Amino acid sequence: MTASILTNTTFIAYLIAMMVIAWLAWRRTHNLADYILGGRQLGPGTTALSAGASDMSGWLLLGLPGYAYVAGLEAIWIALGLLVGTWLNWLLVAPRLRRLSFKANDSLTIPAYLDNRFGGQHRGLRTVSAGFILLFFLFYTSAGLVAGGKLFATVFGMDYGTAVLIGAMVVVSYTFIGGFLAVSWTDVLQGLMMFAALLILPVMVWLSLSSGHGVSPADFDPHVLNPFNTIDGQPLGVIAVLSLLGWGLGYFGQPHILARFQAIRNVDAIPLARRLAVSWTGLSLAGSVAVGVLAIGWFATPLDDSERVFMLLVEALFHPLIAGVLLAAILAAIMSTADSQLLVSASALSEDLFHPLRPNAEASQLMWIGRLAVVVIALLATRLAMNEDSQVLALVAYAWAGFGAAFGPVLVLSLFWSGISARGAMAGMVVGGLTVVVWPQFSGGPGELFELYEIIPGVILASLATVLVSHYQPPSTELRRWLAEKL
Repeated sequence: MTASILTNTTFIAYLIAMMVIAWLAWRRTHNLADYILGGRQLGPGTTALSAGASDMSGWLLLGLPGYAYVAGLEAIWIALGLLVGTWLNWLLVAPRLRRLSFKANDSLTIPAYLDNRFGGQHRGLRTVSAGFILLFFLFYTSAGLVAGGKLFATVFGMDYGTAVLIGAMVVVSYTFIGGFLAVSWTDVLQGLMMFAALLILPVMVWLSLSSGHGVSPADFDPHVLNPFNTIDGQPLGVIAVLSLLGWGLGYFGQPHILARFQAIRNVDAIPLARRLAVSWTGLSLAGSVAVGVLAIGWFATPLDDSERVFMLLVEALFHPLIAGVLLAAILAAIMSTADSQLLVSASALSEDLFHPLRPNAEASQLMWIGRLAVVVIALLATRLAMNEDSQVLALVAYAWAGFGAAFGPVLVLSLFWSGISARGAMAGMVVGGLTVVVWPQFSGGPGELFELYEIIPGVILASLATVLVSHYQPPSTELRRWLAEKL
């Protein structure tokens, strides 16, 4: 068999496996609660790997290695911020969100939790939060489809637009059929594939460099390996370091990750899930940065598109059959996040926008509304992804900041502070979301302030808005008592 046939066969086998898992999940999906949260019966291993895989997406194998390739070990600050954010999210948010989302009228989505947490006292809270989910997930899902387009175009040599359409069709198919269980079960396989690829590839690149190909690691430019300066030797400023570390703030507001906390079987399973998730994340991030940095010495000619570095190394270093498996890991990374994003977006449409308008709708009707929403949102995201020059990391950075600022402060305060009010939550959400939209429109400023990653001012201003409005328009005594009783 030729190399291309072997690689293509591996891809096709992987896609068939995804559809089989989707069919098995479909047989266990009977109502909207099953479709959105899998009946809240995920075990710790499934929850940990599903959260990690849906979190990291194609940017872990495309965007982050590409950034490390052009920036050197400066990329370690992103990895450090994300690792600390992962740990704190599991430690602080997961146990309370699992407990309170169930006690708040068995809330299936984050907008429903916020609405029920405040006793339905602000009629627009659920609608506005669902609107932010739809807005930012359009960009986030399109980032996954851009990554899928680059992958299919590289492996199969097809037109980029066609590649995006095929990638979208694959993800939509098993998300449409199997819902949350299909997404979570496929995430386990996808997470393991991503993990293996990120452990194997940097070792192979290192061995290749050490054996005489390219520049030996011992001969690397010292600037490449210094995390405190840029790759051309300029000192890395405070704004730059804070912006990179600031990625970790995003974890507290990502609906597709928070959904895993809601779906785990019980609170007692969370410590084991936390240890598994943090270990997976730390090793995967280290492997991703290592791939990008080592690739600087491997490629004699600089790449036009740095986000193809992982794919090109795999094709160059491995037998076609193994290359097919490792390239399928990229597809796994893409699909594991895109499917979660589509499902959360569909949940926002069906459970948070449609259901309040039709409170007597049957469970089967709501489930089909959710499935149709998957298709509609995928079509919109596909349209956004048709720009071949789009950068995965840039799209992810924008959506990540949007969710982190709009939902993170409000969610954390709702779990720990009895003094937060519905109007305070609304103010924080709107201020955080709008800050992320407006901040990048400026540049420069005193001390290059506006070069700061927008998630940081978004989180700060959202927190201030929530606390100030809650102080002047405090919650009722009943709401204060509710939090104390439920915890």
